Amino acid sequence: MKRTVYLFIATLVLASCGSGKKADKNDAELAKLKKERSALDEKIQQLESKSADTTRKATPVSVMAVQQTDFKSYINVQSSISGDENVTATPQAPGIIKNILVRVGQKVSKGQTLATLDASVAEQQIKAIEPQLILQKSLYEKQQKLWSQNIGTEVQLLSAKAQYEATQKQKAALVAQRDMYTIKSPISGTVDAVSIKEGDATAPGSPTGIRVVSYDKLKAEANLGENYLGKVHTGDNVTLVFPDLNDSIKTSLTYVSQAVDPISRAFLVQIRLGNNKKLHPNMSCIMKIANYERDNVIVIPVAVIQKTAKGNMVYVADGNKAKAVPVQVGQNSNGLVEVLGGLKQGDKVVTAGFEDLDDGAPITIL
Repeated sequence: MKRTVYLFIATLVLASCGSGKKADKNDAELAKLKKERSALDEKIQQLESKSADTTRKATPVSVMAVQQTDFKSYINVQSSISGDENVTATPQAPGIIKNILVRVGQKVSKGQTLATLDASVAEQQIKAIEPQLILQKSLYEKQQKLWSQNIGTEVQLLSAKAQYEATQKQKAALVAQRDMYTIKSPISGTVDAVSIKEGDATAPGSPTGIRVVSYDKLKAEANLGENYLGKVHTGDNVTLVFPDLNDSIKTSLTYVSQAVDPISRAFLVQIRLGNNKKLHPNMSCIMKIANYERDNVIVIPVAVIQKTAKGNMVYVADGNKAKAVPVQVGQNSNGLVEVLGGLKQGDKVVTAGFEDLDDGAPITIL
């Protein structure tokens, strides 16, 4: 009986050892098959990717090889030419225009009479007082002679003198009044316009008159929004562009206001130009203020930059494929922007056709 039990136990032990070896063999075979399947899946994926690339149509693009250059950022604003001495001369008293003594384009000096008004009343008053003035002068001179001969009293002499001087002042006042019926040039310059004619009624401060302009003190002025305060300064380089003249002037800012207009929310910038025969008051131009300059930087068009969730990006031609490259940008001006990082000299940035690209897409360079 004992012998039978021992045989049964030995049989169980042998069976157990055989089963363990078989399980280990199965596990090893399964791991091997999984590894082979993983390698096959990876190879299939590579082949599928290559097949997709060969069947996908290449996108035609244009590229530019980026180079280092000098970059300037400009503030462009509409401007106009005016003069410190650009005035419309009018009379000091209301009246009717009698004579116009100048013509358009004529050079005049300060204080020169440009036109006269009807001053007949004042002229008559002056003529009426002249005999009295002659009489007072004669009486005064006689009293002086008598006094020199110790004849008469000092009171008589002083009285004659006072009356003569009073009459002189009366005439001077009438002459001054008559002179108010003239139009005189307040500056030296050139007659730019005559908007009155003989027989017209005019008055002080009238919008019509004779405009005199001095070309020796021209200036360009513009108004900038308050967001530019602190970004432009006196001495900044400026280019004035005159589209109608097909010309430009390089100069610098001579004045920058620090006060913002409460209504327009803008401040004044000014350039004094001096004498320039090409320029005329009220001409329009474009004022380009250089408020940022940097040498030897990479510059690309603003339009090629793509905005993504991760930041700015451009496409670069990498062989026959498009490569998405993140970039860091700085100042921009006139459609160009400086690149602070991400690109190097010689990179071929896609400038046209980038709208249809993605990273790794096949491309054809035109």
